Amino acid sequence: MLLLVIGLLLFTGVHLIPALAPGLRGSWYGRMGEPGYKGTFSLLLLLGIGLIVAGWRSTQPAVLYMLPPAIHSLALALLVLAFLLLVVSTRKSRVRQWIRHPQLTGVLLWGIAHLLLNGDTRSLVLFGGLSLWALVEIIAINRRDGVWIKDPVPGWGAEVVTVLITAVVIGGVVYVHPWIAGMPVH
Repeated sequence: MLLLVIGLLLFTGVHLIPALAPGLRGSWYGRMGEPGYKGTFSLLLLLGIGLIVAGWRSTQPAVLYMLPPAIHSLALALLVLAFLLLVVSTRKSRVRQWIRHPQLTGVLLWGIAHLLLNGDTRSLVLFGGLSLWALVEIIAINRRDGVWIKDPVPGWGAEVVTVLITAVVIGGVVYVHPWIAGMPVH
């Protein structure tokens, strides 16, 4: 569990620096320049992800709660919406008229869905921790950036492509999930 917690703290801590510690980000950027900043930022994130995966796979979970099976459908719907938002974060979409931070909102929904599906200790740490981080990040970025300037509305063709990309991404995640998490999606 220690590796999982360290990885989670590293991953979320590095992500929070630009929004919550702009002075630290500025000095880091000033000392290393853009390539050095982006490179070390990325390496720290990859290290955090590696520690999260290693910690997840090496931790024996203890059950804390079990929700009724009827919740399963709701959780799967939240996961589909989460992946749609993650795809929207890289594309122009009408969804951006309603959701300012589609990637962070997607992570929040992904975490909540996993908490509905998994009531064990390591799930609470990982998915609860990432959900909390996404919520804090949304609030911090909104405070830092001020007024929301919405993107222009794209045509419906872009929305169809977004849905198709989402379907491919979900298929890929379902395929690799056993290797990443150690369990199939069912």
